[in-house]
Amino acid sequence: MLIRVAGIALALVCAGTARNNDNIKPAETRGENESVVITATLYAKPEAVKEVLGSDLGGHYIVVAVEVTPRFGKEVAINRDDFVLKTDKDGERSGPFAPSQIAGRGAMVIRQTGGAGGSGMHDNDGPIIGGLPGTMGQPRRVGGNGVGDAGAPEGAEAKTRTGAHEQEDPMLAVLKKKELPETKTDKPVSGLLYFPMEKQKVKDLELRYNPSDDKITMRFRQEK
Repeated sequence: MLIRVAGIALALVCAGTARNNDNIKPAETRGENESVVITATLYAKPEAVKEVLGSDLGGHYIVVAVEVTPRFGKEVAINRDDFVLKTDKDGERSGPFAPSQIAGRGAMVIRQTGGAGGSGMHDNDGPIIGGLPGTMGQPRRVGGNGVGDAGAPEGAEAKTRTGAHEQEDPMLAVLKKKELPETKTDKPVSGLLYFPMEKQKVKDLELRYNPSDDKITMRFRQEK
């Protein structure tokens, strides 16, 4: 009887822990300079990304919801490339990808082939998605090991989505609809940024806003 009661008590504790984990709020941060106030919410885990987008993007992306509020009635230019996500885990930093770099016909998909050097790619054989050559998001291994301009690293194969025979990925419309718009405005603007980074802890992540005039550095915090 005592063993049975102990088992029931343990089950209740585990269930309570699971509920508490489910109730953990997304990590947030805030920063400001002379021109803008920025608030940001972090969706670092694939399941959190899926809740926001309806897809986890293969587990290769971290999504940040950003609101930019101009101060004192100033008109400011909002540019995607002014944002950088940095991790203390290995020093990696990345600018956000455009929707076309993630789900467009020009996006590059790199798959592990199991050849020499393949052991350093991924724990699974899922796609590693890169960007458009010649852009800030040029083909690269999300997670830290770069993919050079020549294409895929040793032990992998690369394929670029291109040509009329390629069907448009339905995620492209979703990503475009929800992304942070690039515009000039004196009103608050909000949207999502898509960073090619994976398997990161909240405590290691730092969002930087780095326009030409005044940089903001923000650390994420998570509350239960």
